[in-house]
Amino acid sequence: MAQGSDSNDTSYKSPSPGSRPSSSDDAKKVMRREKNRIAAQKSRMRQTQKADSLHLESENLEKENAALKKEVKQLTEEAKYLSSVLSSHEPLCTGLAPQTPELLYPPHHSSYHHQHITVPHYQH
Repeated sequence: MAQGSDSNDTSYKSPSPGSRPSSSDDAKKVMRREKNRIAAQKSRMRQTQKADSLHLESENLEKENAALKKEVKQLTEEAKYLSSVLSSHEPLCTGLAPQTPELLYPPHHSSYHHQHITVPHYQH
């Protein structure tokens, strides 16, 4: 739509034959058109600013995404390296020999539990 076009102005009514619109009506039309023109300019400006803002946000998100992908790649490579180091070290390490549950937990002795769980007796 061309700027300043009034093709969609439905409020305008052609004067009836023999009557002429007053100068105050003309002034009102001019003021209304000027206000409409300014409002349209502001609307276009807001639209442009919003598009610019979205474009900048998109660029920032793309940069952040690329950085995160790079970090994921580095961490994946580090995990593979550490896993291979661990795999090559496991057969040599005596501290990682499989342990049986008896070695992990001491055998239960009923006297052991009763020694440290005592209920104090209070005198009144």
